[in-house]
Amino acid sequence: MNIAVLFDNASSVMTVISFLTFVGIIWWTFIRHKDRDFAAAAQLPFADDDAVSTPAANLQQEQRHV
Repeated sequence: MNIAVLFDNASSVMTVISFLTFVGIIWWTFIRHKDRDFAAAAQLPFADDDAVSTPAANLQQEQRHV
């Protein structure tokens, strides 16, 4: 078997795998209906600071209650 034929076959297989990966990413981002997740992520910049729970915020709240 000639090495050129082997590389041509490998190139064809990689092209198909790359195309399927591209189609999978497109399907994952646009076709799957994740409106609820996108709506929640869109509201994050407008979230109230008190609603955001971080370790530093929890520590400050605990110190205020003492």
